[in-house]
Amino acid sequence: MFESHAHTHSWSLAIICALVVTALVYLRGWLSLRDAFPNLIRGWRLATFMSGLFLVWTAVASPLATLDHQSLTIHMMKHLLLMTVAAPLLLAGAPVFPLVCGLPKVFITSHLPLASLLARRFKRSPTHPVLCWIAGTVTVIGWHLPVAFQLGMRSHWMHSLEDISFLMAGLLFWWPIVWSSPNAKRSPQWSMAFYLFLATLPCDILSAFFVFSNRLIYPFYLSTPRLFSMRPLAEQECAGALMWVWVTFAYVIPAVAITLQILSPRDIRSQESIQAVPTRVAGGSLNEAEC
Repeated sequence: MFESHAHTHSWSLAIICALVVTALVYLRGWLSLRDAFPNLIRGWRLATFMSGLFLVWTAVASPLATLDHQSLTIHMMKHLLLMTVAAPLLLAGAPVFPLVCGLPKVFITSHLPLASLLARRFKRSPTHPVLCWIAGTVTVIGWHLPVAFQLGMRSHWMHSLEDISFLMAGLLFWWPIVWSSPNAKRSPQWSMAFYLFLATLPCDILSAFFVFSNRLIYPFYLSTPRLFSMRPLAEQECAGALMWVWVTFAYVIPAVAITLQILSPRDIRSQESIQAVPTRVAGGSLNEAEC
């Protein structure tokens, strides 16, 4: 038991330190970019990125994170926070430019070619919608298989890997929707609305299985203290219902927004001023003066 608490404490401390460092680097880069190019990274992007980091902390390193061994509902809530809320908020913050610019000047000066190469590679990364959809679906289905779930709950390292994989899968899944580059000019397409609709199907099937199953899927919760005054089977139904409703709103609302934007008259994008940003910044080439 002591080793369990020690591991949990050390993991939470490491996550908190990583999140604080990331927040400070992003803030430093955002301030530098705001001074150089006021229209490149708006203030709302700073707010969304910081909100995403806060939700990552809530799901992984807060007191809430320690309760998922006692409640399947909280376990489900953690994954939903990471994948459907924190991930799109982080991407909406356009993290590439602020994080690169927020690094110490010595690092930027000595690693400028590497930073430019990484930025270009990042833009060309394999983010095809099909691959992103598969990554999100496989992660959700895979970790909810009884064998994988039981392993994750009994192994601290596997549990940590589970949390990380949900966040990474969320970033991949939302990438085609959010387009985290602040100068992205792609118009919404019908395929993105269909992409989100398809994403609800495996989640709906999984949540329906939780709700309508007459047996306990995860016997792990039979041997743990109960957080709520509910039978394990009743809480399993509650967790399934939570996933069903949450995912439906998380995917359907953006799909409706995209559809409305497609159907609306083509307006002149109000933020055309972004086009005035030098193309070398849009391509990922940064120099010390600009940061």
